[in-house]
Parts: sequence; C-alpha cells; structure tokens
Amino acid sequence: MNDREDRLKEVAGIAAALEKQTGCPARLMIAQWALESEWGAKPVGQANYFGIKKAERHTLCCTVTTHEFVNGKSVVENLEFADYDSLSDSCRDYAWLITNGAPYRAAWEQYQQGHNLGTLIASVARVYATDPRYAHLAEAIAVQANVTQAVTEARQEDQAVSG
Repeated sequence: MNDREDRLKEVAGIAAALEKQTGCPARLMIAQWALESEWGAKPVGQANYFGIKKAERHTLCCTVTTHEFVNGKSVVENLEFADYDSLSDSCRDYAWLITNGAPYRAAWEQYQQGHNLGTLIASVARVYATDPRYAHLAEAIAVQANVTQAVTEARQEDQAVSG
C-alpha cells in the first residue's frame, strides 16, 4: 500500500463515521479532500484539508497565497484560511459547513429530498470553488472505484466494530 492509499483509507474512515453522524456524504467529503489537498499530501496550514477560508467560528488560521478565478481569469491572492489541529477536526468542520453552513443550505435541503450526489456536488461546487472545472473534477473523484471501495470498507469496519 502506498502513502496515497493510506491517506485515502484514513480519510474514508473519518468520512464514513461523519456521514453516519451528520448525513454529509463520505464520497463528497473525499472528493473535496482529494482536490483541495492533493489527496491529503498538501493541506493548507497545519491541517486544513478542504481549503476552508477563515470564518468567525475558527480560532486557528493562516494566510496563504492561492490561485482563484475572478471573472474567468486566474489571479493570485493572499487569503486567510482556517486551520485545524488534525485531519479529524478538518473533516468535522467540513461536514458542519456542508450540512449547516448558510452558503450550502439550499443545496443541502435539496440533497435531503432526493439524495442525488451529483446534484449536491454541482450545487456545492458553484459556491465552494472559483475554478469552473471544479464540479466536474469532484464528481469524477467521487465515483472512482478506489473511493467507492475505501468508503465501503470503512463502513464495513465500522459495522463490525459497532456490531
């Protein structure tokens, strides 16, 4: 097993547990984790694996030079991002943001009615990222065989432990 597979297995375990607690789809979480942190290899700051920008609820933060798309053009900006003590804390805040955050309320309510992952990814991506390709990339990752397998295995392990 390589480092990327180990990181995927770790985040899948956390994502499956959070899906059970919050309803936030594990495959959505993993897709955005993969995009925002290069499959867990490059978090922002100490442990922001989702590129979550600083908000009032955050106590830890860091300033990062990032590329954003503004009016269709890539620009470099220095922005404040949230930071976390661990991957678990980063995932927990991401799940809260998607299931409770005001920018995603309509997308989350729509998902609750039909549980259409593709529609949720597209709706979240419109707000979450400035890259016009983001939704397509996130959906492609969410349906990859390795992601589906990692989530299935994490659910099975959780079920075996909780018995």
